[in-house]
Amino acid sequence: MTTTTGFTDPRPVYTRATEQAAALIKTVRPEDLAAPTPCSEFDVRALLGHIVGGTRRIAVVGEGGDGMAVEPTAHGVADDGWAAAYDEVRVRVLKAWESDARMTSPVRVPWGEVPGHAALSGYVMEIVTHTWDLAEAIGHPLELDPELAGFALATARAVLPDSRPRDAETPFDDRRESPETAGAYEQLAAWLGRTPLNRP
Repeated sequence: MTTTTGFTDPRPVYTRATEQAAALIKTVRPEDLAAPTPCSEFDVRALLGHIVGGTRRIAVVGEGGDGMAVEPTAHGVADDGWAAAYDEVRVRVLKAWESDARMTSPVRVPWGEVPGHAALSGYVMEIVTHTWDLAEAIGHPLELDPELAGFALATARAVLPDSRPRDAETPFDDRRESPETAGAYEQLAAWLGRTPLNRP
């Protein structure tokens, strides 16, 4: 992980996180699309739409555009087209954020105006969390990288500490307690108020 003056460069981590998400999305079958996810407002199809649309928003932010004008969802994707749709937007994001100048210049994201490195760290948290959501929904066909969850968890604890109330504007539920034996993904899910799906 590259450390730059005053911050850790999130770009290598984000690249790995998108590679992991892409690999998982490739395992989704059409019959999975109506399955529930830990995001109560999303089934698998809607979650994939949010991942693709949200990643398009991140690309626009990195390109210097108004990301807030981009709806964080995707419509009209064929049941067998989600992997290609995500690959297209994630490659666009990686290109948009490759400049070192982007790491220190301010960008506007849903939680305010922040330096680029802080914005991209937040988006690491988002894609890693949604990757876990998707894995839960489709039965964990792939082993997830715990280092990515560790980075996302550190970001989550920094931006959503216990001292910060979670209200209607916060896109996460209240923190749940996690057992001492919980792995990094389970701790991340609990910090962000996620509840694992009950499986028979």
